[in-house]
Amino acid sequence: MDLGVMIEGQDGLSWDLWRRLIRATEDLGYESLWRSDHFFPFAEPREREALETFISFVLVAEESSRIRFGPMVASATFRHPSLLARMAAQIDVLSGGRFICGIGAGWNVPEHESFGLPFPSVGERIDRLDEQIRVLKALWADEPANFEGKHFQLKDAVCYPKPIQQPLPMLVGGGGEKRTLRIVAEHADEWNFVGGDLDTYNHKREVLEQHCADVGRDPAEIRHSQMAGFVIGKDDAAVSAHADEIKARNPVFAGTSTGELLDRLRTRGGWLVGTPGEVVEEMGRREQAGLTCLQLQHHSQENFEVLELIASEVLPQVQD
Repeated sequence: MDLGVMIEGQDGLSWDLWRRLIRATEDLGYESLWRSDHFFPFAEPREREALETFISFVLVAEESSRIRFGPMVASATFRHPSLLARMAAQIDVLSGGRFICGIGAGWNVPEHESFGLPFPSVGERIDRLDEQIRVLKALWADEPANFEGKHFQLKDAVCYPKPIQQPLPMLVGGGGEKRTLRIVAEHADEWNFVGGDLDTYNHKREVLEQHCADVGRDPAEIRHSQMAGFVIGKDDAAVSAHADEIKARNPVFAGTSTGELLDRLRTRGGWLVGTPGEVVEEMGRREQAGLTCLQLQHHSQENFEVLELIASEVLPQVQD
């Protein structure tokens, strides 16, 4: 199983911290580095640094040489697909072919309202997501791109330089069974399952496989990954200490005791909780179910000790 590091880029991510995370991800042996695509924190105070997503990827391309990287996931409501196609292609070239274009329909209403961005109905957002992916692929192809959709149009558009990766990997996040998983079946190289337990994952996987059958695609062509929070420590006391650190940084957990929080995270939400041995066992169950990559959501961003612990005691036991 591949392990990546994922951080919330809107929660006080500075250039110095981002640079340190890039180096740690590369040097510790993780497979990939991911970050969210948002304009400001979900909770107060909002006056915290929030690096622009695609500008931050230029630094990853320049300061790493091995790791894959990408957004988890870029909101289809934030950028016109022609702009997104150009940025993604050029970052892929700059990195020597290591970029993954993660994309989703968008969901966070307050940042759309604050920045004056349209926020259509869920049905229209899914329609736009489907068209965006088609536009991206058309612009990355060799011939001039023409596209006539309800929301986006291209007329003999050219996009140079082309991505090094052909095709540039497309990751789609989400679990909507009627539309989103259909889009995954039609377009995605990787499906990211967010949250939920293995029973939920197994059900969604069956739905995806049926969509693949309907569109005539081999489901084995689609990589399955999961963004998962984690609480880890060498022993139970260290696990509790890490939980307390995460709780202090996340107002959503305020008022919850450490024991209650750990029980809550163990039983729902898809979190990995425990000592290295316990985390390895849980990763094994997820790999057996069909997940081949976990993007570890690092909520205590400046705690590099937990990343080092996973790299030394978990990664050697789960990586291929």
